[in-house]
Amino acid sequence: MSSPESGDPAEQAGLLPVVAPQLRALRRRASLTLEAAARAAGLSPAHLSRLETGRRQPSLPMLLALARIYGTTVSELLGETVTERDAVVRAFDMEPTAAGGWTYWQAGSPGRGMQALRVHVPHGSQGDIVRVHPGEEWLYVLKGRLRLHLGDTTHRLAPGDSAHFDSLTPHRIAAQDPGGVELLFVHTLLQSPTATLCLGPTTGETP
Repeated sequence: MSSPESGDPAEQAGLLPVVAPQLRALRRRASLTLEAAARAAGLSPAHLSRLETGRRQPSLPMLLALARIYGTTVSELLGETVTERDAVVRAFDMEPTAAGGWTYWQAGSPGRGMQALRVHVPHGSQGDIVRVHPGEEWLYVLKGRLRLHLGDTTHRLAPGDSAHFDSLTPHRIAAQDPGGVELLFVHTLLQSPTATLCLGPTTGETP
């Protein structure tokens, strides 16, 4: 796989005038210095500076890396108009979706830097799936008891308990009670299908 600083220049005409100022504006919005953003993206500060001043054209891997670091989407980096999102999600708009035995409700606006879900995990469903992927997760137990495996440690969470962890730590989630467990769940991985967040990759699969 190419590093973010090499290969695949996005040479489409007309991108440079839009992308360069957007890159700088979104970095500043994220309160990142040029050096910090470049380090996180695997670029040199000089290379990122050339991207921000329009002297270099970003590759697609660069755009993906920078979008995640700045908490936005590639569309916004390219200057595309973002549809106004409602700040409030009403209960009657939360349609349940089932995947792999889990039921989940979208509890936040799509396309944000965080994805918020309400999730019901039945007893015995997907408890053997190990998840490993970029990002952070936060969960809060609403009802029932949860068994959370983080690396080599097992935690048992009751209603009112929460957990916040790096998703690169191998983790498994299982309901401890026959009635299952209901969670509030927030994830920072951008643009991931909700079902993928719930089910995750099985052991041995590429996340």
